[in-house]
Amino acid sequence: QVQLVESGGGLVQAGGSLRLSCAASGRTSSSYTMGWFRQAPGKEREFVAAISWGGGSTRYTDSVKARFTISRDNAKNTVYLQMNSLKPEDTAVYYCARSRLPGVVSTSKGGYDYWGQGTQVTVSS
Repeated sequence: QVQLVESGGGLVQAGGSLRLSCAASGRTSSSYTMGWFRQAPGKEREFVAAISWGGGSTRYTDSVKARFTISRDNAKNTVYLQMNSLKPEDTAVYYCARSRLPGVVSTSKGGYDYWGQGTQVTVSS
């Protein structure tokens, strides 16, 4: 089993920044891709960013490119999401997830099998 715990969410004004963290414990392995997803009220959970096990490959949804940066520290079993220039439309619960298969950088919810409990990000206008 793998446990994922997100932290770092909160309330911020538009244009501000937040840094989310996701700490993994249990049967962790650095061979897996880690991803961030978000879910706004009344909407489907959507892909935000993903990073390969070595950090050499990253993917972002178009709406966050150039504003968000995903990174990981495998020694600490932690993944980060640096969010800059936040907009009200970024308001959502943010979830981290571990890929179902090692070495696959997926942008689909189905590509991930372990999920954290989520952390709320609220951006005021």
